[in-house]
Amino acid sequence: MDSTATDRFDTGRFEASRNRLASLAYRLLGSATDAEDAVQDAFLHWQAADRQRIKVPEAWLTKVVTNLCLDRLRSAQARRERVAGAWLPEPLLDGDPMLGPAATFEQRESVSLAVLTLMERLSPVERAVYVLREAFSYGHAEIAEILDMTESASQQHLHRARRRVTATGRRGGEVDPASARRIVEEFLAAASSGRTERLVALLTDDAIAISDGAGLAEKLLRFDTPQRIAAIARAGFKPTPAKRRLAGGTPAVHYALVNGAPAILFVVDGQVVGAVTFDVTDGRIATVRGIAAPARLVRLTEAWRRHEPDAPLIAQW
Repeated sequence: MDSTATDRFDTGRFEASRNRLASLAYRLLGSATDAEDAVQDAFLHWQAADRQRIKVPEAWLTKVVTNLCLDRLRSAQARRERVAGAWLPEPLLDGDPMLGPAATFEQRESVSLAVLTLMERLSPVERAVYVLREAFSYGHAEIAEILDMTESASQQHLHRARRRVTATGRRGGEVDPASARRIVEEFLAAASSGRTERLVALLTDDAIAISDGAGLAEKLLRFDTPQRIAAIARAGFKPTPAKRRLAGGTPAVHYALVNGAPAILFVVDGQVVGAVTFDVTDGRIATVRGIAAPARLVRLTEAWRRHEPDAPLIAQW
């Protein structure tokens, strides 16, 4: 095989792993943009490597991507950007290949916005061990090889990671799709009509709401009683000319699944200008997340434009 054909073959081997590597990087970084950058950096490493000496390309690429992500998580810039209270994971539309494996509950949970947020409390190494084990079912011997540690150390990191994620509390879980949609539609109807009592009834007693303030606030906005959340939702879901100008037009409001959770998307001419996601537990809403910073909605918009949505819940908001 000549060099050109070899390069094409090796590029093909990398491309065959790209979606898996991207889903690994997304879980580690919580950002689709950063995940894409990490995978591209891995491709440059792949091109520069002596590929004849790489016995198991999948394992080699997994190690490279994992360590590139760890470097990003440890960087001073990442520490500034991801300061507690100022960062939310980037939402992805269900069906996006970057969400990766979803055969088990653990795999689906590991890419939920709830768990991606909780993983910010882990050290970079704990996060890597947790993702490799829970989402990709790597054994501790394999994780030890990827992260250059002992199997015992891998087990200890996983134990600490699981304890921290569990102690912080998972808000939400797997919900019957029809029930989830009904609850979200009720929330939208109550918020749009100003029915505060109905909004409060739809929320758990310890419900929280988090908003990125459309990227205009330095820190996330957080509300932590059903009454406050209901008041904010009633005000936030009331359309005004100023909100329409900020959105760039009159949005249609659609129901969607985002990172496995029910969501409402505000869409103007095919562009998602806002996403509100919900964690539902025991028939009520435990967490509401509002994401409207344009940079966090780029990939979601790209996926939405390829998507064939149902009729909007509200055609003109």
